[in-house]
Amino acid sequence: MLCRDLQKARTAAEEINKETGNPMVVHHLDLASLESVRNTAEILADTEQNIHILINNAGIMMCPRWETKDGFEMQLGTNHLGHFLLTMLLLDRLKASAPARVINVSSIAHTQGKMHWDDLHLTKDYNAKTAYCQSKLANVLFTREMAKKLQGTNVNTYSLHPGVVQTELGRHIHQSVNGFIHWAFHFFGNFFFKTVTRGAQTTIYCAVDESLATQTGKYYSDCAEKQPHPLALCDDDARRLWDVSSELVGLSV
Repeated sequence: MLCRDLQKARTAAEEINKETGNPMVVHHLDLASLESVRNTAEILADTEQNIHILINNAGIMMCPRWETKDGFEMQLGTNHLGHFLLTMLLLDRLKASAPARVINVSSIAHTQGKMHWDDLHLTKDYNAKTAYCQSKLANVLFTREMAKKLQGTNVNTYSLHPGVVQTELGRHIHQSVNGFIHWAFHFFGNFFFKTVTRGAQTTIYCAVDESLATQTGKYYSDCAEKQPHPLALCDDDARRLWDVSSELVGLSV
């Protein structure tokens, strides 16, 4: 389990161990730092003989215009670029461990996103929702392109919408929207949002369901394949995102 907050991670690991008897290994990872991503990937390469399932689940939503340690817009940098680099650095181990799966947790918010190729980091006209939706579209495009590049390796990829879940993901919304919207988001969330357990089901489905063993590059919601937004099906954008992402994180195209 890779987490930015080690204390929370260790608490969760202890709970999992008590309930399942499975020992959990915890490592620090800050997706907003490429140095941290590289260091963690190196540790995993040295300590984990097999990696069968990689779930890229971390995220930040609708924060003010913050930047990562490498100067990327925070939501694109954390939600996409950090996961992109981590996945790329672990690809050899995933291939050697095949069959393996990479699951990218996206969102239905991708349907409102577009790739701002002329200003990916939204330096000219920042909007928190626009940035979040762009990062979630990037998750789906990344999944689609990776599936093509990994054909024949027995490493499959999946993206998904977990549902609107009662987590801390929306903790920064109050800094980007007016007070009423922030209040309404949390008030109605108590009635309509999924519990954490229910919200994890589609991720688990993509990670272990045997019926998906021959599927790759698809998008899922409520434990079923769904059609993503047409922009998420653009092969040219998927290839371009792959190339741009590789350049931004310092990998050869």
